[in-house]
Order: sequence, then C-alpha cells, then structure tokens
Amino acid sequence: MRLAILGGGQLAWMLALAAEPLGVSVAVLEPSPDAAAGRIADHVIAAYDDPAGLDEVSAGADVVTYEFENVPTAAVTRLAERGIPVLPFPGSLTVTQDRMREKELMAALGIRVAPHAAIDSPADAAAALAAVGVPGILKTRRLGYDGKGQVRVATADALPAAIAELGGTDLIYEGLVSFTRELSVVVARGTDGSTAVYPPVENEHRDGILSLTLAPAPNLSPALIEQAQSAALKVAESLDHIGVLCVELFDTPAGIVANEIAPRVHNSGHWSIEGAVTSQFENHVRAVLGLPLGDPSVRGVAAMVNIVGTEPELAALLALPGVSVHTYGKAPRRGRKLGHATIVADSAEALAAPLAQVRALADAAWDA
Repeated sequence: MRLAILGGGQLAWMLALAAEPLGVSVAVLEPSPDAAAGRIADHVIAAYDDPAGLDEVSAGADVVTYEFENVPTAAVTRLAERGIPVLPFPGSLTVTQDRMREKELMAALGIRVAPHAAIDSPADAAAALAAVGVPGILKTRRLGYDGKGQVRVATADALPAAIAELGGTDLIYEGLVSFTRELSVVVARGTDGSTAVYPPVENEHRDGILSLTLAPAPNLSPALIEQAQSAALKVAESLDHIGVLCVELFDTPAGIVANEIAPRVHNSGHWSIEGAVTSQFENHVRAVLGLPLGDPSVRGVAAMVNIVGTEPELAALLALPGVSVHTYGKAPRRGRKLGHATIVADSAEALAAPLAQVRALADAAWDA
C-alpha cells in the first residue's frame, strides 16, 4: 500500500514513521526542501496546489491525506475530480478552515460553544459587541494557529483597532470563556464508521503554543469524560470524517465548552506514540487505508512536553526514567516547535518527578 500526504512537516514525518512498520510506503508534497518528512518519505518539492506536483505525489497512491487543515481546497478538489481518493473528505477541510463554520456546526450538534459573532467589516463592531460583550477575543476566521491571528479585546473602544489590525474583514469575535483547564479529545474514525476514542487529555499553553499535555486528564468525572468524548464523536460523525480528528475543549463549572476542531493528527495526541497501545498516527494511517483501528487505551499515565525555541541537552532528557525524545530536525528559532518529549509511568506519583525535570529543561530552552 502507498499513502500520499499533502504537507511534509513533523506531523507527516510521524505519520510516515507509523506507516513504515505496516508496510505502507509514503510520499509527501511539501515546498520546503528541508521538510522533516523528507528524511524518510519520498519528497515531492512543489507548492501544495501545483498540478504537476499533485500528479507526482499521488501517482500510485491508494489514498491521499493531509497533515494540516490549511491545504488549498482547490488542490484537494483537483485530486478528487481525477478519481484519487482523498481522506479525510474535502468537507472536513471546508468546515475546519473557517472558525465561524466550526462554531455553527458544533452549536447545531448541541455542543456548547462560546458566544460569537462574524465581523465582515468595521461596521459590524457594534452588533458584535451587543451580541458578545467584553472582554473577548478577535480572531481571523482562517489560517490561524498557535495563537497567531488573534487579538484580545478588553474594552469596547479597543475592538475597532483590533479589527483593523487583523485586516478589517473575515473575522470572528468570541466571548472569553471562564474555564478551569483546557482539554482535548482525539478520535479516529474508519471507512466503515468504526471509531477509536482516546481519553480526554489536559493541556497547558504558553505564548499561545501547547507546552504540556497530561494523558489522561487527571480528576475528570465519568460524566465529563463522556461529555468530552461524545462531542468529538458527534463532530467526526457529522462530517463523515475518515481519519483522526481532534476537538479542543474548555472544562468549565457548567460543563464542557468546545473551542476548535482540527481535522488531523494533533499536537495534544503526540503522547500516544509511547503512551497508548496504538498511536494517533498509526490509527490515522489505518483509518484512511481502510484497515481495522487499534486500541487507543493509555499505557498507565503519560505526559508530553513540547520543545520550543532551542533544544535542551539530549543526554539530560534521556537520563530521566520513562522519557522518550522526538526531534523534528528544525533549526532553532524563537517560538518554533523543535520536538517533544514523552514521559510514561505506571502512576501519577511515578510520573511527577521525571515530568518536573523535563519541564524544567524545556522551560530553560524555551527562554534561552
């Protein structure tokens, strides 16, 4: 079997690593010549919407998938029109490329979301403030990630300037959600409609970038676990999504509030490589190729710490019990994800000490 991936970054690299033991060869389409996935996959160097590049990467592929949601829809449509299977289906991209459509979908499914309003011109500011109030957060409807494309709005007078800063149109204004912690749920859905749902995990962010994931999220009641997993399943089934999907959530005193959808493998699922019976990456490969899904259960407890900006000393990380390190082969740069470390233990008590040491090393590298 052969899998083609649009995008060649670290997510495609980890997908290719998961595909290899299954006997699945991988090709990636990625304009950057030093892309992470190019280390182990056939690398077609071309723009994502380049016709010749799309033809080359899809040649001989059983299915085409993607590693990020901002793939040009025209590229996916072109492949589909030529009879090449593209999974997840283009409909997942259409919805998740637009934060407003995401909110509308989840609200229609009965999933609580933050109050929100579309802003298509500065003239919409008054209506948005009346509907949502302050404080709030103004976001671009498309192309935002890791906290980019967002401006916090503390007062009504600040909204017009924020609208101008983000381009004046194609925006969404959301009310701030008072939450106790951030959660996410990863779900894999197969071509036959079968699903594998990972446990809800707890996430911490720094400067808009994920810094820590705890799996499973500690001290979640069975009712909240069911509510979080149900939200992810509803989204996946509504989109007829094939592959892995992640729903980001807020844990609030009134229950779960959904934030955003990622139609792909997700940073908050990286722990699953060592920490789950079957990783999110392997389950995505299995799902899009029509293979049976694997067990998403946690092996004890796990944590994932992102390595950002600069890299800690590798030997110092590897000397700690239960620690595995993944480096993406990227040049250091402030705010750039360079890799991650996973810690797996039999209990939360056994996890605490090595996790604290990994976090200290990662925080020092982040600040360097």
